[in-house]
Amino acid sequence: MTKTHSSLSHLSVLISGASVAGPALALHLVRYGARVTVVERSTDLRAGGFAVDFRGHVHREILTSMGIWDEIHARQTRMGRQIVVAGDGSPRVDLPAEMMSGDVEILRGDLAQIMYERTRDHVEYVFGDSIATLADTAAGVDVTFEENAPRRFDLVIGADGLHSNTRRLVFGDESRYLRFFDHYVAAFEVPNDLGLDRTGRLYSEPGRAIALGNYDGDPARAGALLVFRSEQLAYDRRDIAAQKRILAERFAGMGWEAPKVLEALADADRLYFDAIAQIHVDRLAEGRVALLGDAGYGATMGGMGTGAAIVGAHVLAGELALAGGDHRTAFAEYEKRIRSFAKGCQKISGNAGPFFAPPTERRIRNRDRMYRLLGSPLLAGVFKRLTEKAATDIRLRPYPG
Repeated sequence: MTKTHSSLSHLSVLISGASVAGPALALHLVRYGARVTVVERSTDLRAGGFAVDFRGHVHREILTSMGIWDEIHARQTRMGRQIVVAGDGSPRVDLPAEMMSGDVEILRGDLAQIMYERTRDHVEYVFGDSIATLADTAAGVDVTFEENAPRRFDLVIGADGLHSNTRRLVFGDESRYLRFFDHYVAAFEVPNDLGLDRTGRLYSEPGRAIALGNYDGDPARAGALLVFRSEQLAYDRRDIAAQKRILAERFAGMGWEAPKVLEALADADRLYFDAIAQIHVDRLAEGRVALLGDAGYGATMGGMGTGAAIVGAHVLAGELALAGGDHRTAFAEYEKRIRSFAKGCQKISGNAGPFFAPPTERRIRNRDRMYRLLGSPLLAGVFKRLTEKAATDIRLRPYPG
């Protein structure tokens, strides 16, 4: 990796989280000369995960400046059309690839791997650990860890997701910032019984939906995405068995491929289960600690969270470089420049639950009718411009290097 600027060589930065936002910020910071440590609760990089997409010139400009645009294209999903089906599997709506997958789409785990490979020789990665306490002082942030010895850093960045530990320690309990959007989502691996080849199927009944997709061309496996409308539930996020019981109850009696999907759920080794929600904080920085990506302005799905994290990392690192490491100036500029952009991305994510799982049969028919029109050649360009609007609604200013 070529160092493009050395103005931050005096700065030590701890980043919590090694999913997307953390490695993206690390990539920028080490180019500016900063000494970067990334701590990650998981014992290694998490593979797979949701497919994430990038749209418009802002994403492209930043990813190109990071040197990973071509590599993302080389490892993209090449996902094809996704079809909304009736209970008997017959097609109701044909959604073209560009509508659902943006300009380029990649599995979240593959994106993290690309950035990790670019930074691992220049960044200290600490897996299997997490921050226990933070004490912000005039000389730096004193950090204790669950496993490793205490250390002091000049800055700490919380890039640890929707349920950020850093945010909890510095800004307060999650309940103050999480807005629930009346739906839950789950994802896990299933056998590819439909023989999908980089294509997807979506089936909806009132208040619940199942989407099956094959993103990697593996003929043996597919991914299942389950969405259901619900009141807010009390459950242990670490209790996978309890989450499986919730899903089995909510999807009992559903048509189409639901019985097979629930059989696969019972045997699934890994399960993602969470509320469809957004994070809204009063501020993105407190002293020497700042929030990045989902930790500060996240949405579970549909809000271009990965794109927002990439843009946020670019702006945060650039402002630190412009300010010569003065965190007060840099954090204030970062917040000023990213807040309205992030809110615009969040605004479109509020429709994710109702899109997948409309509450009534009439709403399902209306959704299908609308997307049949939007997917037509006449309106495809209009839809593309609408989806790019939030992704490009920020003016990037030149940063050092």
